[in-house]
Amino acid sequence: MPFSPRHWLIVISAAIFTMGLVMIFSTTSADALDHDLENQSHQGLYRQITYAFAGIVLAGIVWKAGFRSFLKASPILLAVFTFLLVLTLIPGIGREVNGSRRWLSLLGFSFQPSEFVKYLAPAWFIQRFLSFQGSDISWREFLKMIAIGAIPIVLIMVEPNNGTAIVIATTLIVLCCLACIPFRYWALPLIAFTCIGTLFAMHLPYVTARVNVYLHPELDLKGKGHQPYQAKIAAGSGGLFGKGPGNSWQKLSYLPEAQNDYIAAIYAEEFGYLGMFVLILCYMALGLLGFKIAFAARVPGAFFYAAAITFLLCFQAFLNLGVVSGLLPSTGLNLPLFSQGGTSLMANMMGISLLANIAKEEEPLCLKE
Repeated sequence: MPFSPRHWLIVISAAIFTMGLVMIFSTTSADALDHDLENQSHQGLYRQITYAFAGIVLAGIVWKAGFRSFLKASPILLAVFTFLLVLTLIPGIGREVNGSRRWLSLLGFSFQPSEFVKYLAPAWFIQRFLSFQGSDISWREFLKMIAIGAIPIVLIMVEPNNGTAIVIATTLIVLCCLACIPFRYWALPLIAFTCIGTLFAMHLPYVTARVNVYLHPELDLKGKGHQPYQAKIAAGSGGLFGKGPGNSWQKLSYLPEAQNDYIAAIYAEEFGYLGMFVLILCYMALGLLGFKIAFAARVPGAFFYAAAITFLLCFQAFLNLGVVSGLLPSTGLNLPLFSQGGTSLMANMMGISLLANIAKEEEPLCLKE
């Protein structure tokens, strides 16, 4: 049986995840040995594998249900996860880390509802838009859609998690373009939301600090500018072929918590320019396959959601690698399927499963057998 796009999608996703596992073990083991020899050096690896198994179970559930059922259930699921977003903001229920309330704790594991909202908000938007098929959507109805969709985005901003809020809002804008919704409908809400978001961000000290560090990193090398500066050193010192697996110096406390947002910098140090070229090539192939699946879709819902999922994965990868390279200010977003992060991994595996399900539904019968 020839390999179809969904097969290649799974193979490339598995390749990115495997490379990420290698780097998570490399960075977390060094951090454990450097700070506390009583901790297991492979604890981070085990934790990521545990979340991966949970992600496989979740991916299997959505695969069995199918993307159509997922779209139909998206209003209820989005309402549930919006309620969970509210819970994260309540002291004593939500867990605060580095000044942000983004997590809920369950049986010793952290859970970040906003990671699933990335996929639920576009699904709800598509389902709501498709309900108007056969009749033109009025401006009033569209504003109601925007108002409802803005609720989880605003809650995510309050956490605060501006990077995730920007990703969700941008995905909804892309869907507006794909759905050919008149620009005059969403121009005013976009301008209003941008102004409100900018004013809100300006009153957050950590946001202004990140922007200042981005513009002048040399002014705070021992504070907010430390990670971006050390990431550049790590990426630059790798050269063409890298220092070799496990031979990074920056992961030895020079670049703190590198296994999360800045894991690509350690990867560049150990595997060099050629390694980064392979990683970027994998994400480009993932994007190419995703959009190929979208354009091959025969029903509007499949096209819209396949395009939204593909954009979500590629846009996050672009933002993360842009931050690591110093081209963009820090966003707090990790590298999909690659960085350490349990909820993010589970949500992205769910997204890959939905994308593969769309491909299966739309491919010729000879490839399904």
